[in-house]
Amino acid sequence: MERIQKIAVIGGGGRTGQYLVNQLIEKGYSLKLLLRHPENFTIHNPLIEIVHGDVLNPQAVRSLVEDCDAVLSTAGQRQDEPLVASQATLNILGAIGERPVRYVVLAGLNVETPDDRKGEETAKATEWMRATFPAIHNDRQKSYSILAESNAEWTMVRVPYIEFNGNRAEVKVNAFDSPGAKIDAADIAGFMIDQLTDDTWLRKAPFISN
Repeated sequence: MERIQKIAVIGGGGRTGQYLVNQLIEKGYSLKLLLRHPENFTIHNPLIEIVHGDVLNPQAVRSLVEDCDAVLSTAGQRQDEPLVASQATLNILGAIGERPVRYVVLAGLNVETPDDRKGEETAKATEWMRATFPAIHNDRQKSYSILAESNAEWTMVRVPYIEFNGNRAEVKVNAFDSPGAKIDAADIAGFMIDQLTDDTWLRKAPFISN
C-alpha cells in the first residue's frame, strides 16, 4: 500500500468528526475538510484545507477528493433534511473513480450484512431503528449495498451508542455482532484512522465497541 499523505474528511464539524480531525492532525496528515458552515468550525491548523460545500453535491465532493489518498466520513443524517447516506456514497465513489483511494465510513449497528449473527440486544436495536426511522434505516442499508457491489477499497465501521468523554479504552471488534453497548468517539476516530494502513477489514463492516 502506498503511503497515505492527504485525507478528505466528511463530517469533520460534527461531534465525532472533531475527534477524528484532531487525531489526524496529531499524526501529521494533511487534511481537506468538506464543511457546509466553515464559519462555525473551531479547529485551526495549517494542515487543514477547507472546501465549502455539501456531501450531497457531486461537484463539491469531486473538488474535495480529487487530490486525496483516502476519504474518512462520519457524516450522519440531519434532522428534517434530505436523506444523506446513499447519495453521499454514490458521490464519493464517483469522485474516487478507479483510483485506489481508501474509504472509511461510520454507520450504526442497525446496518445489516449477509454474514451477521446479531445477538438479542443488537437485533433489538436494529428492529427499533427500522420501525422508528424506516427511511433513514433503509437509506443507510442502501449505502452498504452500494459499497458491497463496488470495487472500492471501503470499510464501514458499525458502532453502538456513542459517548463523548474523550477517554481512550480498549476497542473490541467483531465481524458478526456488536461486542458491547457503547463506545467513545475518541476510540471511533482511532479505529477509523487505523483502517488507513490495515487491510484486515477491507471491504467489510466490522462492529466496534468498548
